[in-house]
Amino acid sequence: MVSLPREDVDHILERTAHLWGAARDKSIFLTGGTGFVGSWLLESFLAANEYFRLNAKIVVLSRDPERFLEQHSHLKAEKNLDFLQGQISDFSFPSGDFELVIHAATEQGKPPSRAYPLGPFEDNVIGTKRVLEFARHMRSRRVLITSSGAVYGVQPPTQSHITEDDALSPSTGDPLSAYGQSKRVSEFMGAAYASAHGFDILIARLFAFIGPRLPLDLNFAAGNFIRDAMQSEAINVSGDGTTIRSYLYAADLAIWLWTILFQGTSGRPYNVGSSEPISIKELADLVSGNFEPQPEVKLGQAAVPGRPPARYVPSNQRALNELGLEECIPVDEGIRRTVKWCTQGQRD
Repeated sequence: MVSLPREDVDHILERTAHLWGAARDKSIFLTGGTGFVGSWLLESFLAANEYFRLNAKIVVLSRDPERFLEQHSHLKAEKNLDFLQGQISDFSFPSGDFELVIHAATEQGKPPSRAYPLGPFEDNVIGTKRVLEFARHMRSRRVLITSSGAVYGVQPPTQSHITEDDALSPSTGDPLSAYGQSKRVSEFMGAAYASAHGFDILIARLFAFIGPRLPLDLNFAAGNFIRDAMQSEAINVSGDGTTIRSYLYAADLAIWLWTILFQGTSGRPYNVGSSEPISIKELADLVSGNFEPQPEVKLGQAAVPGRPPARYVPSNQRALNELGLEECIPVDEGIRRTVKWCTQGQRD
């Protein structure tokens, strides 16, 4: 693994320069800091800490810090980075003062089964409760929870964008909605703890993203397509390619999350994602166009005539109007940068 692209780090620093005074001389506690979202927050914080001379510190909860540092050796010399080894469900509270807490850890990959009928539900709920107990114990000031667009359930195909005020939710009769249900409960618990203990709770409902460090071997279409293009002569789309998604670039994602942490309104959820729709087939074609020779895009099945495509696209007007957040890097450029990082690598 290598560090994030310099152009992306510079982009984040430029657009968050006005925020970092609130972190000066502070300590941040971060869960999920070794994952896709968390690692962008971790490295952008370290860059800001050095560039703006914040004298701040970040502590990252991790099950296996040594393994992470072996994969990210450029972080070994960071003096303002500490790791706390432990599980999200029962980690020991570190000493110190943590005014700022970011809960970016999440469990997605365990589907409901006979052995685990609740799927990721229980792990996510218990983990969030532990983080909120930590915030209560530490008398933290602001706590950011990374929730998900899954809290809305299935988007009506006739609705172009989901807003934070839409009265949508996943079906309680659908075991496959475990992840979305867990995020709804996590948001509720955050609001309850914030009300009872006097800290600010910030809610970021994450949608879909593209960028360096996106896993290529998990259930992320963009990552799977890049993997296919790197390993074979074809990009395989499992469905008919008509499903509509949107993709926010990871550097913009980091900007949005830092802005929500420092300037968001407590208890007011913000959609975090691109509002520009793109079909899965169009996404695959964009990925293909970044390779030479261009791999063929193969659809798993033909589209059903007259059936409206499934959609998963947020409205981000609240983030724009209230926090001034913008989509700076369009999806085609985001894919280009991601493919470059995956195929060539970049170092500062």
